[in-house]
Amino acid sequence: MTAKPHSVDLSEFFTEATRVRDNSPLKSLTKYMEADPTLLSLGAGLPHPSTFPFAQIGAHVAPAGASVANTAPADMLNVSVTTSSGAIEGLGKFLQYGNGRGVPSYAAFTREHTHRVHDPKYVDWDTVVSLGNTDAFVKALMLFYTSGDTLLVDEWTYPAIIGTVVPMNIQLAPVRMDAEGMVPEALDHVCTNWTGERKLRMVYTIPTAQNPTGATMSIARKRAIYAVAQKHNLVIIEDDPYYYLQFEPYTADSENRYTNLPGITSLVPSLLSLDTDGRVIRLDSFSKVLAPGLRCGWVTAPKYITDKIQFHNETSIQQPAGVSQAIVASLMNEQWGHSGWERHLVQIQRDYAMRRDLFVDLCLKHLNGLVEFTVPDAGMFLWFRVLLKPELQGQMGVMQRVFDSMVANHVLLVPGYMFSPKGAEQKVRDEPYIRAAFSFAATTDFEAAITRLAQALEPFC
Repeated sequence: MTAKPHSVDLSEFFTEATRVRDNSPLKSLTKYMEADPTLLSLGAGLPHPSTFPFAQIGAHVAPAGASVANTAPADMLNVSVTTSSGAIEGLGKFLQYGNGRGVPSYAAFTREHTHRVHDPKYVDWDTVVSLGNTDAFVKALMLFYTSGDTLLVDEWTYPAIIGTVVPMNIQLAPVRMDAEGMVPEALDHVCTNWTGERKLRMVYTIPTAQNPTGATMSIARKRAIYAVAQKHNLVIIEDDPYYYLQFEPYTADSENRYTNLPGITSLVPSLLSLDTDGRVIRLDSFSKVLAPGLRCGWVTAPKYITDKIQFHNETSIQQPAGVSQAIVASLMNEQWGHSGWERHLVQIQRDYAMRRDLFVDLCLKHLNGLVEFTVPDAGMFLWFRVLLKPELQGQMGVMQRVFDSMVANHVLLVPGYMFSPKGAEQKVRDEPYIRAAFSFAATTDFEAAITRLAQALEPFC
C-alpha cells in the first residue's frame, strides 16, 4: 500500500496577521493539566464546576431513521449528559472554558466521520470546530486574504459570502456556471488572463446543491476544477452544507422514487477526497441535517491550517456552545453511532427528495411556458429563469415589477440579483432569475404557492 503524501505547504500565502497568530498563552498551559492528572493548578482562572447550577442536560431525540412527528413519546431516545457521563466527558468539561479545537469527544467524531466518508489523501490532515460554515468561511478567508485581494466565486453565489467580503474591501471575480456549477474552462480563463495587481490565491464554491442554483458537481467536474486549482496554485474553499442532502435524479414515475437514496456510501465524492496536495479547505456543518440553532460544524484541512483556525477561535468564539457540543457528542457517540447517523441521513434525504419531487411535479403542471429550470439532484432550491416576453427582456426595472407582482399575489421568492457578486447594479437587477426553496413551506401549501407564482408571472411571460 502506497504511503500517503504530506500536504503541500501553502503558508507562503498567509497574511501577516495569520503568520503572527499563535496559540493563546493561557490556553497553551492547559496541556500540562491534561497531561498530568496529579498536577495541582493554581494558574487556571476557571470557574469551579461546583458553581455550575446544571446537573443534567439532555434532549428527547427520535430514533435513527425516524422523525419526531412519527415517533411516539415513549419511543424517543433520551440523550443525556450529566456531571459524570461515561463514554463522553461530563458536564464539567462541556460547560467549562476550552481550547479552540472543541471538546475531545465532539472533535473525535468529526475526525472519524471525515476519515470514513472522505478518507483524505494526504497524511497531515485534521479537523477543527466551527459555529457553522459562515463562521468557518470567515476564518478560512482571513488566513489568506486582506483588503484589496480578489476572491474567485461562482457567478451566482451565497449572499452571506458577498456580505462578508464587501466590508473587508475584498473584490469578487465571478466565474461562469452551467448545470453542474462552476465551469473549469471558465475558471482557467479567468486565472490565465488575470491582470490584477495581486495574484489570485483562492476559489470559493458550493459543489453540492449550490446556493442559489441547486447545481451539483459530478466527480468529473470536481476533478477538472481541482486540476485548474493545481495549475494556478489556488486554495479551494469547499463549502458543502448540503452534501448529505443528495438524492436520486427526478423521475415522473412515482412508483420508482426513493429506492436508491445514497446514504453515506453512494454520495458523490467530495473535493476533499480528491485532494492530494492539501489545497482544499472543507467546511461541514450540522445545520442542514440536525438543526441550525445548534451552531455546530467543523473544518478539514492540513494541520498547519487548522492550527491557525484554532488560534483564531481562541480569540473569538472559543468553540461551539458546550450545551450544543454535549448533545451532539452524546447523540453521535452514545446513541446513534455512525450506523445510526447514516440511517438518519437516509431519512433526511428521503424527506427532501419527496419535497423536491412534489414541488417539481407542481411546477411542471402550473409553470409551463413561464419559467425554465434544471431539476436539482440535491439540496433545497430551484433556480428559475423567467421567460419574459421579448419586448420586456432587458427592460429597466422589469424584475422589480415581477417581484412586486409576486408580493401582490401573496407569494415570495428571492430575486436573482441578491446572489450576484456584481452587486445591485441595474443590469444585474434585471437578470430574469428568481430562487425558490422547497425546504421550509408546508407541502400542503406547495400548490397554492406555485399557482400564485403563475398568476404573478403571467402578465410578463
